[in-house]
Amino acid sequence: MKTLDGILFANMINAGAANLQAHAKEINDLNVFPIPDGDTGDNMLMTMMGGVLHGNAISESLDETSRRVSGGMLLSARGNSGVILSQFFEGIKNGFAGLRSAGTAEMGEAFRQGVKQAYGSVMTPTEGTILTVMREATEYACGQSADTPEAFLNAFLDEAQRSLAGTPELLPVLKKAGVVDSGAAGLIYVMEGMMKAVTGEDVSELTALTEQGQELDLDAFGEDSVLEFGYCTELLVRLQNAKTDISTFDVNVITDYLGTIGDSVVAVRNGSIVKLHVHTVTPQKVLEFCQQYGEFLKVKIENMSLQHNSTVTEENEKAPAKARKPYGVVAVACGEGLKDTFRERGADVIVDGGQSMNPSAEDLIAAFDEVNAEVIFVFPNNGNIILTARQAARLYEGSDVRVIESTTIGAGYAALTMLDTSSGDTDAIEEELRIAMEGVVTAEISHCVRDAAMDGKEIRTGDYIGFVGKELLAVNGSRFVTVCESIDAVDLSQYDFCILIRGRDATEEEAERIEAYIHSRYRGKEVYTISGGQDVYDYILIIE
Repeated sequence: MKTLDGILFANMINAGAANLQAHAKEINDLNVFPIPDGDTGDNMLMTMMGGVLHGNAISESLDETSRRVSGGMLLSARGNSGVILSQFFEGIKNGFAGLRSAGTAEMGEAFRQGVKQAYGSVMTPTEGTILTVMREATEYACGQSADTPEAFLNAFLDEAQRSLAGTPELLPVLKKAGVVDSGAAGLIYVMEGMMKAVTGEDVSELTALTEQGQELDLDAFGEDSVLEFGYCTELLVRLQNAKTDISTFDVNVITDYLGTIGDSVVAVRNGSIVKLHVHTVTPQKVLEFCQQYGEFLKVKIENMSLQHNSTVTEENEKAPAKARKPYGVVAVACGEGLKDTFRERGADVIVDGGQSMNPSAEDLIAAFDEVNAEVIFVFPNNGNIILTARQAARLYEGSDVRVIESTTIGAGYAALTMLDTSSGDTDAIEEELRIAMEGVVTAEISHCVRDAAMDGKEIRTGDYIGFVGKELLAVNGSRFVTVCESIDAVDLSQYDFCILIRGRDATEEEAERIEAYIHSRYRGKEVYTISGGQDVYDYILIIE
């Protein structure tokens, strides 16, 4: 196979997502701190699924398929690695513009544009991450004079593995934790899956992805409904020697027949497998005809009238739009108590999310629509959501969206409490919000899920650790002791007050003990306790 077309590219995206799905937990576990906050694998998988669901509107044109894939990934992107991955495929889409198919020279140029686009999406690119691996692997593959897509991807993967092994030497935090970069590892699994689609390896298994979409309202097609739009019918057929001569089988036999009973017909052969797509009111005839030549590996038949009616019903039931206002606020938070706290501080819309449950760009865009303001300030409140927020802001055309880079709940809380829009000077308001985040310390306490060694301290499964950013503050088998030692490590005496946000698994009695400890050791300091209800972090301490 010398060239890459739209059908093959869609299959490659499916297979890349499937291979990543098989290894998502492994990627999640490559987090720096040994706590249950790893979500890189899930974020990258959900990003890829956007490409899968959009790319499956099959087209032989590489230009059209790559545009569909890229558009779906941009909207579904979540987490830093997911956003960077979506930008990589956005650049690849640009490289494939206008092409029905591509040889390895065009593939190389598209990958180079992908690297350029990915680097451009990050304000301060960090080496030793997914960026390094995609750049070094692309440059190596482009220099190998590969004459087939398989040879190009082989070269890419060879260098990607070498580059991945070197990420701890470029990024000290990885070396200290004894792990490689999780996003880069995820990229390699995606590319390995794409290679399997090119070689035809395990195609039936790799295409058996779980659909992740909104459940249809079955009542939208009732007893008296009319089948107006037919059925979207997709099959994977394995040709059988007992039924046909596989070496001489002409796929046009299928496409010619399908054209007599439906439209939107696409059928492509890859070895002994035929993948086909058709819109028809008689899907049983498709099955009967194709079974003359082989047996089914996968069958998907969807009522397009049901899909259409569900979409119309959903749109008709949307709440009336809010009156447009000059300024609005969108904040990301998880835990009902934390959400209520941000609403009380002035957030118009709360997007559910945080560590281990990052929202997508599409989620944020829906929030922008709901706010309906001329200027929207966005508080991501997590370092792994900032790139997604920026991507959503770039894609959104209805308002002036300003992303306030709050990397923690504490930074977002401090900024929002200082929000004053009375001046009407948006640039000045934005600057005041950024200044308000300076000097705020956010410490977090969680439990360990694996044995590890950090900063000369042995950490055992079940221990609790306290940290600020990437700095380890305390380790202890007691949660209460860990919180108190973390407060001492920060040195609360240098600050004015502490807000103690209690997580879902922490008790009110324990929070009262912590508050009493602060009052006894740091006399005169103000302490406020909030029942946040957040996951992952048993306590979040905002110290100013």
